[in-house]
Amino acid sequence: MQTPRVIKLLVFSDISCPWCYIGLQEMDRAIDQCSECPARFEVEYRPYRLNASLKDGQSFPKREWFEQRFGKEKSDTIESIISTRAKEVGLNIKLFDGVVSQTTLAHRLLTKAWKLGGQAKQLPLLTGLFKGYFEDGKNVGDIQTLAEIAASCGVMSEEETIKFLESDELLPEVEQMMLDVRKKGVTGVPFVVIDGKWAVSGGQSAETYVQIFKKIGRSDKPSPVPSAPTCTDST
Repeated sequence: MQTPRVIKLLVFSDISCPWCYIGLQEMDRAIDQCSECPARFEVEYRPYRLNASLKDGQSFPKREWFEQRFGKEKSDTIESIISTRAKEVGLNIKLFDGVVSQTTLAHRLLTKAWKLGGQAKQLPLLTGLFKGYFEDGKNVGDIQTLAEIAASCGVMSEEETIKFLESDELLPEVEQMMLDVRKKGVTGVPFVVIDGKWAVSGGQSAETYVQIFKKIGRSDKPSPVPSAPTCTDST
C-alpha cells in the first residue's frame, strides 16, 4: 500500500478577516474532496494582525469602525459582497454585528491549542472563534468570551484558559511570528504556504485548492492561481 504523502499547509489569517473565514470553509471542502488522493493534510494556522493600531482592550462597534475607514457607501458594498459570498459556502456572516477588537489574545489561544494537540485542537477552536466573531457577534478580545469558546471546543477549561490568557505565555512567540510574516512581504490574508514551497493568496475556491492538491499529490508543480479577495490593513 502506498504511504500517503503529507501536504503541510501553513495558513496565515486573522479572526477579524471575513475572507479568512470563507477561505477556511473552502479549504475544508477541498480537503474533503481529496479524500481519495494519495495524500493527507497537516494544517496549521499562524497569526496575522490586521488592525495593528488597536490596543489590547480597545473595542469599537463594527459598523462605526468600517464607516470611519471606508465611508457608509463603500462599507455597505463590502458587506453585500461578503454576505453573498459567505452564503455560497454555508456561512451567515453578519459583518456589522458586535465589536472590533485586537486579536492578539485569540492568536495566543490558537497557538496554545496547536501546541496542546495540533490541528485536532486548533481547527475546532479556529472555527469556534470565527463563528463567534462573525455570526454570533462575540467580542474575541474579551478573556471570558475566549475562555467559553475554548472550553466549548475542548481545548482547555474556562479556568485554565483564563489563567493562560492572563499570563504572558506564548506572547513573545506570537508577536515574533506576526513580525516575521510581515518581513517576508505578506500584506494580506488569508495567505497559505504549501509544503514551504508554494504560496496561495486570498480566499480561493475549493475547486482551485483541489487542483493544487491533486497536482502536488502527483508530485507536479502547481499552476499559477488567479487573484482572490484578501483582507489588508487598508481594505
